[in-house]
Amino acid sequence: MTRLESIVLSYLANALWQLPLLFVAGWLAARVLRLLGPASEHRAWVGVLLLQALLPAASTISWNSLRTLLNVSGGMPKDGQPYVSVVMGSGIAFGGPHLPARFLAGLVIGYIAVTIWFVARFMRSIRRIRLLSRNATQVTLSTDHSSYWSQCAEVFKVKGASLCTSSDIHGPITIGFKRKLILLPPDMLASLPGTELRTAIAHEFAHMHRQDFLKNVLYELLCLPMCFHPVLSPTRCRLAETREMVCDQMAASLSDHHRYARSLLRLASQFVGGVPARHPHAIGIFDATTFERRVMRLTNKPPRRSVLLQLASVGVCVAFSIVICASTLALSVHVDAMAGGQEQSPTKANGPVAVRADIMQKQIVNKVTPVYPEEAKKAQITGKVQLEAVIGKSGEVENLKVIYGPKELQPSALDAVRQWTYKPFLLNGAPVEVKTTIDITYTLSHP
Repeated sequence: MTRLESIVLSYLANALWQLPLLFVAGWLAARVLRLLGPASEHRAWVGVLLLQALLPAASTISWNSLRTLLNVSGGMPKDGQPYVSVVMGSGIAFGGPHLPARFLAGLVIGYIAVTIWFVARFMRSIRRIRLLSRNATQVTLSTDHSSYWSQCAEVFKVKGASLCTSSDIHGPITIGFKRKLILLPPDMLASLPGTELRTAIAHEFAHMHRQDFLKNVLYELLCLPMCFHPVLSPTRCRLAETREMVCDQMAASLSDHHRYARSLLRLASQFVGGVPARHPHAIGIFDATTFERRVMRLTNKPPRRSVLLQLASVGVCVAFSIVICASTLALSVHVDAMAGGQEQSPTKANGPVAVRADIMQKQIVNKVTPVYPEEAKKAQITGKVQLEAVIGKSGEVENLKVIYGPKELQPSALDAVRQWTYKPFLLNGAPVEVKTTIDITYTLSHP
């Protein structure tokens, strides 16, 4: 198994369980932050999406040096006391049933192929957006609507936006990076009452003020490596729902909230076939179909929120996020060559099979902790001794030599490891000799 295959399989293994965990954590955080308004709830789901994109990738990194520094395996000693830590690999080795190497290679190839397909679909949708912008027909508003357009542009601080029509869309949308466009279907513009037209314009101006089109494209890019995961869809739905609530609040500030809510419902009722399908990457008033909750948010009187409640809610969510992130990284899964079922070639004919240390760690039956030499303690000598061990078919340490490390610490490491015993390592059902490495770290804490 190549290094690339190990990284891809580790990413997939971590994404499978981390994304659902983060979604549940985000749902709980959003419930707490709901008291602070839709903007806080939306930020919670943005954070969930970012963590879902980043944590599985971060989990493929080896944190061995950090674990050694913090002495995770043995806990921190009391001040002034020396301690020795035995490090054999990092993370949790995926050492379950030995899967065929061809199967794992096919899994990696399949994942890469699916990701390439999603990338191609993303590029195709960006091209469609460009065609929409190029083929859109600009329209001239009446004097009354033009005045309202100017008011929205001033309130939301959006310059250079244009209103256009396109026969390729089925509802109001906003597109564009530099050239910002609000697009409407031609028949909708002709048949839409003035109040509903103003509602659509104000809502799309709120999107342009927030740069939602740019943000949405960036979110889509982040999601490409994990588009295979079914949990990503509900996360994006919650993200779109809360984003529309934020824009509803902003657009309703130009008029009465109850009037805006009634206009929003009438606007949705204009479509006989229901809410129009969302255009890829475009941002529109109908991106979230939960009109009942959106209207309730607009019409209900917002609860009074004290500063103490706001600080407490934010503090709880921050602490919860830190715990979740630390837990997912600490429990990250690392897939290696032997775990994948790829038998490595012996170093020589009928010689020992090279096996990674974190795999052999699970085979240990008896482990003796090295004793810190008194002379080394007095001389304040610290460091790591790396050993190469050959484990016999019976599980006894048959050969042991030092690869590197302070001379004063080498005898202690050798004496301890020679007493270790392992379960016989089976290869194709038969016990074999194994060659592995063992790291012994000697550290002196200071009061």
